[in-house]
Amino acid sequence: MPYFDAASAAPLHPVARQALLAALDEGWADPARLHREGRRARLLLDAAREAAAEAVGCRPDELSFTSSGTRAVHSGISGALAGRRRVGRHLAVSAVEHSSVLHSAADHESRGGTVTEVPVDRSGAVDPAAYGAALREDTALACLQSANHEVGTVQPVAEVAALCREAGVPLLVDAAQSLGLEPVPGGWSLLAASAHKWGGPAGVGLLAVRKGVRFAVQGPADERESGRAAGFEDIPAIVAAAASLRAVRAEAAAESVRLSALVDRIRSRVPVLVPDVEVVGDPVRRLPHLVTFSCLYVDGETLLHELDRAGFSVSSGSSCTSSTLTPSHVLKAMGVLSEGNVRVSLPTGTTEEDVDRFLDVLPGAVAGVREKLGAPAPAAPAAAPAASLVVDALGRRCPIPVIELAKVIGEVPVGGTVTVLSDDEAARLDIPAWCAMREQEYVGEEPADRGSAYVVRRLS
Repeated sequence: MPYFDAASAAPLHPVARQALLAALDEGWADPARLHREGRRARLLLDAAREAAAEAVGCRPDELSFTSSGTRAVHSGISGALAGRRRVGRHLAVSAVEHSSVLHSAADHESRGGTVTEVPVDRSGAVDPAAYGAALREDTALACLQSANHEVGTVQPVAEVAALCREAGVPLLVDAAQSLGLEPVPGGWSLLAASAHKWGGPAGVGLLAVRKGVRFAVQGPADERESGRAAGFEDIPAIVAAAASLRAVRAEAAAESVRLSALVDRIRSRVPVLVPDVEVVGDPVRRLPHLVTFSCLYVDGETLLHELDRAGFSVSSGSSCTSSTLTPSHVLKAMGVLSEGNVRVSLPTGTTEEDVDRFLDVLPGAVAGVREKLGAPAPAAPAAAPAASLVVDALGRRCPIPVIELAKVIGEVPVGGTVTVLSDDEAARLDIPAWCAMREQEYVGEEPADRGSAYVVRRLS
C-alpha cells in the first residue's frame, strides 16, 4: 500500500532501525554515571550530538535533544522570550507556522505578551519586507518555518534572518520539514526539528540555541541537555535519529531530484485528469516531495477514505476532517480553496509506478465523491431570467454551500447575483476561492440573522 504522508511521519529509515537495535544493547545506562556502562552510553550520546550538530550547522554544545519537535519549539520560544523580557514582550510569527508555534504564540498572548502574524501571499510565502516591517523595538523573538508543512512552500529564511540581524532580533526557525532534505540557510539564532519527519524514531526532537542568544529555561531546572530538556535521555532513539539524519542527508541530493520529478508529474497531471482542481503552493520554491491540491465540490474526509480504500495513504488540510470543522489556518492565510484538500508527500523510495497508479485512481475517487454529494456537472446550465437568487445553506457543512452555489449560478443572467446563506466558517474562504477558479465576481460578505450572506455576481 503506497504511503504518501511522509510530511506527517516518514517511515523508519533502515539505518535508524539498525542503529536503534544496536544502541538498545549498548546505550541503556545513565550517561551521567562514571562506571563503564555509563561511559559507553555517554560516548554514544556525544557521537549522536556531534552528528546531528553537523547536519544542523551548529556546535555540539549548542544542540539539545528533546522529547519531540513540538517540545523543542515550545521550549525554544518560551526560553528566548524569557531571556529577552527586558527588551520587550512582542513576538513576530508568520501566519502559516506549524500549530506548535501558533499555540506558543497564543499562550504568550494570554500571559500579556503581544503577537504579530505576518501574512503570506497566495503561494504561502512571506514577503521579507513585510516581515521586516513587523519587527519593533520591543520585539523579543521572531519565528519562521524553513518550509511549510501543508503546501511545501520554502520560506525566504536567509532574507528574513538578515533583517532580524539588523534589528537585533533572534530568529527561531522551525526546520522540521526540511532538515532531512537540505541545510537550513544561515543567520538563524534558534532552530527546532523533529526526527520522525526524516525517518528517525518518534519521540526525539532537536533544539539548537546559538551561543550568545539570551535564553532562560522555563520550568524546574534540570541538569541534563543544558537544562533545556528535563529527564533521562532516550539514548537508543537519539542514536537512531542522528544516524538516520546523516543517512538521509547523504541520499538527499539524488533522491530530491527524483522525487521532485514525480511531484512535478502530479502537479501537471492532476488539473488535466480532474476538473475543478486548484494546485496550491509555490511551484518552484517548494519542498521536492510534497504537493497539495484542492478539489471543488468534495468532502475532504470522504475523499481521503476513498483513496485509503484504493490503497493510498494521504492527508488533508481540509476543514472537512474528523478532527476539526474549521479550515486549515495555512490554506485560510493563503486565501485558497480548502474543500477537498489532499496533501501528497512522498517518502524516500517512492516509485513512478506508485505515482502513476495514484493518478489512475484519483479521478474516479473524486468523481464518486462528487456524485454522492450531488455536485454539478462541469458544463454550466443556460442562463435564466432571474436577476438574483438566494441559496439557504445554513446548518450544512462544506462543501455543500459551494455545491449549491455552483448549481444555481447559471440560473441568473450575466450581471445577476447569487447570495449564499451559510454559518460554516469554511464558506468564508471557499466561496471567494470558487469565484476565482470559475471567473465569477465575489461581491463580498454581508451580515445575516444567522451566519453570513456571501454575494456572488455572475460574469460569464
